[in-house]
Amino acid sequence: MDARLTMETLGAGLPAEFAMPARMADRVERLPFTIRAVSDHERLQKAVSVRYRAYGRHVPGLAELLRAPEPNDTAAGCVVLLAESRLDGEPLGTMRIQTNRFRPLAIEASTTLPAHLAGCTLAEATRLAVTQERTGRLVKTMLFKAFWMYCAEEGIDWMVIGARSPLDRMYAGLLFADLFPGEPPVALKHAGDLPHRILGFEVDTAEERWQAARHPLFDLFVHTRHPDISVAVEASRAPATARATERHAALAA
Repeated sequence: MDARLTMETLGAGLPAEFAMPARMADRVERLPFTIRAVSDHERLQKAVSVRYRAYGRHVPGLAELLRAPEPNDTAAGCVVLLAESRLDGEPLGTMRIQTNRFRPLAIEASTTLPAHLAGCTLAEATRLAVTQERTGRLVKTMLFKAFWMYCAEEGIDWMVIGARSPLDRMYAGLLFADLFPGEPPVALKHAGDLPHRILGFEVDTAEERWQAARHPLFDLFVHTRHPDISVAVEASRAPATARATERHAALAA
């Protein structure tokens, strides 16, 4: 699959109809970078540096609050992902994931989520940041795949995000749906009180929906294994469930 074309398509918003290439046999594909769950101070500092520089370009006021690690970077139920160049270890991108297993999501300090999510296990992605290197769009796409893999392996029911324009179009292109359709964006306290579109994605039906939509990333996400992506975290921070174990085995097969 042409990663550049894929990302250009996502960046511009997906058309109503498009052709999907013939289904590939399951395959292994190497990336020019790794994506790993941060497990030491050095890599956390790398993630913070990417975060600070990226937010400094777009949201300077918020960036000033992101010079150092945040409490949620090491809190129970949270994991920070870091993309690093395989060539020289240069940090290329990062994302933080928080589940609601230990406390409400950060987004819930700014809004009440829809009733159909009550009782569900949820995961929110925040602090997505990439460098301006040529690989930035690919890194962003693979960080999303890592987010989805994490949720599938940990038995998460719904992925939740708050996104500003134009990033919200990328998530909509990935079949995230508005959780408050027709309503104005929500000012998020943990994002500098800037207005964000709130979207959700049901994890268990992802493969069926991507396939039914003939999504151009279906094979890349579902039928291509990327050994350079690892979302394993300590069990104490993200306790496994029976369903998580089952899904992990299916993804690893």
